Amino acid sequence: MTARNPAPKTSTRAWQRMLSGRRLDLLDPSPLDIEIDDIAHGLARVARWNGQTNGAHIFSVAQHTLLVEAVMREANPRIDTRTRLMALLHDAPEYVIGDMISPFKAVIGGSYKQVEKRLLGAIHVRFGLPAITPVEIEKQIKAADMGAAYLEATQLAGFSEAESRRLFGRDPKLPPAIERDYLTPWPAGRAEKRFATRFKLLYGS
Repeated sequence: MTARNPAPKTSTRAWQRMLSGRRLDLLDPSPLDIEIDDIAHGLARVARWNGQTNGAHIFSVAQHTLLVEAVMREANPRIDTRTRLMALLHDAPEYVIGDMISPFKAVIGGSYKQVEKRLLGAIHVRFGLPAITPVEIEKQIKAADMGAAYLEATQLAGFSEAESRRLFGRDPKLPPAIERDYLTPWPAGRAEKRFATRFKLLYGS
């Protein structure tokens, strides 16, 4: 297990009680306090785009991560399951810290990124992945993430195609049936179940 770099202790409460009963310290997270059911439940109830999307339901981070993994899979069908699992979990820290839009992250600065990085490292260790994502895999995930953002922006969040190309790059060109499925916002219960099912398939492989 990779040694963690704990944050300085603080007298302010910095932990969250999970529905599983775990108490997760946000500043010094232990892999032992991380459960996939908590992650699936939380991500299914966190809205992408600050909730500014079309549809009867929010477009959740859980559904976004499934879309990212689908974009990666379509671009490279032979990509290994560990890389796909890292793609599925790339936004997993948001089950505790929420999804902040990129402009607000830029305002907050490095403190948010440090908390996010420690949480992702603990999540990776919990599920047998490297604490730090290898650079080449991080690039693949980022490319798929940008492709997913393009689709979400144009189909759900009211961006024009020209604006989306400028901000997020090119359309990843998913097959129509996959695009319709992953870009129709799901109820929270469905998003939670599909995320958990996909995780178990990849993790079990």
